[in-house]
Amino acid sequence: MSLTSKIVAHFLVIAILSLKGAVPEEISVWGAVDQDINLNIPGFQMSGSIDDVLWKKDKTKIAQFKKDRTPYELKETYQILANGTLKIKQLKRNDSDTYKVTIYNTQGKNWMEKTFVLKILEMVSQPEISWNCTNTTLTCKVTNGTDSQLQLYLNGSNVTKNNQTIITYKWPTKWKALFKCTASNKISEKTSTVTISCTEKGLDVYLIIGICIGGTILILFVSLLIFYNSKRKRQSSRRNDEELEIRDHIEATKKGGRKPHQIPDSTPQNPAVSQPPPPPGHRPQAPGYRPGIPGHRVLHQQQKRPPPPPHGTQVHQQKGPPLPRPRVQQKPPRAAAAAPSSVS
Repeated sequence: MSLTSKIVAHFLVIAILSLKGAVPEEISVWGAVDQDINLNIPGFQMSGSIDDVLWKKDKTKIAQFKKDRTPYELKETYQILANGTLKIKQLKRNDSDTYKVTIYNTQGKNWMEKTFVLKILEMVSQPEISWNCTNTTLTCKVTNGTDSQLQLYLNGSNVTKNNQTIITYKWPTKWKALFKCTASNKISEKTSTVTISCTEKGLDVYLIIGICIGGTILILFVSLLIFYNSKRKRQSSRRNDEELEIRDHIEATKKGGRKPHQIPDSTPQNPAVSQPPPPPGHRPQAPGYRPGIPGHRVLHQQQKRPPPPPHGTQVHQQKGPPLPRPRVQQKPPRAAAAAPSSVS
């Protein structure tokens, strides 16, 4: 190779190196919410020839390590370590950004530049597995996690995979299956495992449970209906008995000569107007008709008397307590007064 070609090749190498320095390589980094992260500088090792390590977030200086000087840190969230690594504490979602580090040697030349693209994610939660033996369907879902991915394994083989938060899978009815569901993203991964055995009898479990519940409800309903009808019959029977008692009482009252709607009283309300005893020789009127006596109030009808005794014998009153005597002797009616004269 001639000298000219060597010189051209040398300049080409320098141009390529300078081009790489002008467009630094971007490194993608993922962090978890509320967790710490270290931005390590790949291919760099601190030495005595390094004078300055400068970190910037976008275009804002956040940390700097300079030889023989106290490290600079914008706030407590950032910390620069002795090897030039930047530590960010308690990551928040707004920490997602571009971070750039520039390294200078003791001659003040740019030794290295690296650019980091930090993305903050939420860690995935434990996947939840549920299944239904009736339609042989399994469901796996994850409730938390940013950019989560679900993978389902059946007896060790991957059967389905997606970037959603739920997976639904239908398996053959006669299989005794081992399922594993894995939820993951760039910063976390969690797995749940379950063994499912659905036999032909197992498919009717829900039907049997439904029949049992329905039968219990039916028995309870019939029992309540029987109890209600029995209670109504008892109430109706009690009501009929009361009506019979009232009817019997009314009939007995009528036979005894009392008005059905009046209640007999042991003492008269007004002794002055009580009916006087009939005079001797007076024949009582028929129970169906009784002439009215002026100024006299009949409190209650007299009981039916036996036929009068022969003439000349003493008239006996009905059994029971004697009637009270009136304060003023009432004159006998005209019909009663005419009876003795006719006899004489």
